[in-house]
Amino acid sequence: MSEYCLEFQNVNGKNRWFNLRDVSFKLERGFIYAIAGENGAGKTTLMQYILRAFKRYTGSILFEGEDIADKHSDVMAYIGFVSEDNQFLPDRSALQNAKSLSCFYDDFDMELYKKMLDKLGVKAGSTYHKMSRGEKIKMQLAFAIAHKSRLLLMDEATAGLDPVFRIELFKTLREMMAEEDITVLMTSHNMSEIEKNTDYTAVMKDGRLGEFHESV
Repeated sequence: MSEYCLEFQNVNGKNRWFNLRDVSFKLERGFIYAIAGENGAGKTTLMQYILRAFKRYTGSILFEGEDIADKHSDVMAYIGFVSEDNQFLPDRSALQNAKSLSCFYDDFDMELYKKMLDKLGVKAGSTYHKMSRGEKIKMQLAFAIAHKSRLLLMDEATAGLDPVFRIELFKTLREMMAEEDITVLMTSHNMSEIEKNTDYTAVMKDGRLGEFHESV
């Protein structure tokens, strides 16, 4: 297994609004990495290139040393995604969602999911569309842990949340990482927050990504 959890090798992409330009980086395992930048800088597009089944870029994206384009469905079993746009079944409870969606993951651990919900303070019987934004983020974290994610992508997951919850969220991430083999890549436009709470930070502007540096 590669020492790197995720690698981008000269990735270029184009859409209607901007170009992603020659993005290259390597993420070592077991750290929290953050990409900062204003809305429209290309942060979400970068994550979508990992998540989408069809390759819409040039260059290579590697997960644990393997090109994700070659076996995307297999790789996605080990990648969790947390975002306001992440879709779950809105009229189902947290537990019903897991029962319906766990079939897509060979290693889904229902007992671990219930344990994580309890630890994070989310009621298993809560209906998804009635949850607060913070509860939805917590449920998504529990789901990602339960399907044994080794890379956790978090796209603007802290945006719009109160300061107390954001502190709690980063504390939860650290606790999870101490127990599980997880690397976190998150995006945010709040530079001061991620500098305080992550291990390495890079800035994205106009589709170009700077080098990761150790967070202050």
